[in-house]
Amino acid sequence: MATRETSLKKSSPALFQQVQGVLRTQEGVLLIITIISVLILATQTDKFLTVKNLLNQGRLMTEIGLIALPMTFIIITGGIDLSVGSIVGLSAIMLGYSWHNLGFPLEVAIAIALGIGALAGAINGLIITRFRVPPLIATLATLAFYRGLAEGIAQARSVTGYPAWFFDLGQRETLGIPNQLYFLVIGIVISAILLSRTTFGRSLYAIGNNELAARFSGIPVNRNKVLIYAFSGFMSGFAGYVLVSRVSTTRSDMGSGWELDAIAAVVLGGTSITGGTGSILGTTIGLVLIQLLKNGLALSGVTGDATIVVIGSVLILSTLINIVVQRRLRGV
Repeated sequence: MATRETSLKKSSPALFQQVQGVLRTQEGVLLIITIISVLILATQTDKFLTVKNLLNQGRLMTEIGLIALPMTFIIITGGIDLSVGSIVGLSAIMLGYSWHNLGFPLEVAIAIALGIGALAGAINGLIITRFRVPPLIATLATLAFYRGLAEGIAQARSVTGYPAWFFDLGQRETLGIPNQLYFLVIGIVISAILLSRTTFGRSLYAIGNNELAARFSGIPVNRNKVLIYAFSGFMSGFAGYVLVSRVSTTRSDMGSGWELDAIAAVVLGGTSITGGTGSILGTTIGLVLIQLLKNGLALSGVTGDATIVVIGSVLILSTLINIVVQRRLRGV
């Protein structure tokens, strides 16, 4: 192994440095874990590495992925949003209620659902910035409030009977690829550009590293926080729309517990829960790994409780490996 490494270093120093650089990141560690996990799961069942199964898993992970993208922004600033699952449920209920009960055209009902999601997220941001309530407490409270609001509006009734075109997003395919996957990919690209290539994205890292210093530097901290929480609410509303389109009905319990899945994907991808570091690439790899583990273990006959244990173990393992790698690089 040492001989091969020395040979690579001598023959192609630039390539060697690039490989070394990848392995020094949480994304690199996670990518290696993902590849190993896929290879192991592929030996357990021949149904796992089929195109049909992988595309179906892409369809199933889209809603969580849409939520995880803005969650990355929020956690980078040192915040958290526990209300995203409840916003999914509220937006889904408002979509069905506006169309079925209030008589709005379905296109308008979809716009109302997205607007409700964005408004709910903006309210979270305002509570956090204006009233200086810690994000954990603020969004824990709105988690219960938005879920209760959804249940009150729904009155334990679901809405079905949507027209055929409504299912184009959640159930149809284009060129053999589920339609919602295109929106997830677009969201990933836009979010990655915003976070890594814009002044706004750099300001989020500054806020997460030292909020007071960011304020003294002239960064509009409160405005940026409200924007990312509103963005989170909007994407949760969109995830609610995608979900209703996929399952053909609306229920007030939609999105329940999704906040934990989204946070797990973000943290697994290397975003520090204390803020200041993270990337959309890492979140994407974390999202894919979690979904593939759920699917592969289910196909292998592993029960749901055991699946949770395995995913938790992978989360702990990848985090510990990253800490060890970073300490060795710093010479600690």
